[in-house]
Amino acid sequence: MRKPVFTKVDQLRPGTNGHNVVVKVVSANVVMQKGRPDGPQLRQMRIAECLVGDETGTIVFTARNEQVDLMKPENTVILRNAKIDMFKGSMRLGVDKWGRVEVTEPASFTVKEDNNLSLVEYELVNVAEE
Repeated sequence: MRKPVFTKVDQLRPGTNGHNVVVKVVSANVVMQKGRPDGPQLRQMRIAECLVGDETGTIVFTARNEQVDLMKPENTVILRNAKIDMFKGSMRLGVDKWGRVEVTEPASFTVKEDNNLSLVEYELVNVAEE
């Protein structure tokens, strides 16, 4: 097995995947909740948008279902095999079934909150080859 290579938040680019990032959770708010918590667990679905970051910048991380429980403010989490999704022209970090979200010991860095990569709007440009 290869040793994981960790990326800093400011090195993330649109349309890339396979990132390993150590980030702190700045804030987390649930944006969608379907299904009843007391009902059958078949159709329950939760999505939270969490602002996460490291010493180089911040990005919005979309947490799904049981990932939501791990994304508490002040937690330090390792996102393994994360990918960049584009949502309305801005970057979102996400971890699908091929990746992992794990809570780790509190990190020593302070989050650089004035460099939010999700606030940068990207435009899809088609390059015509001649």
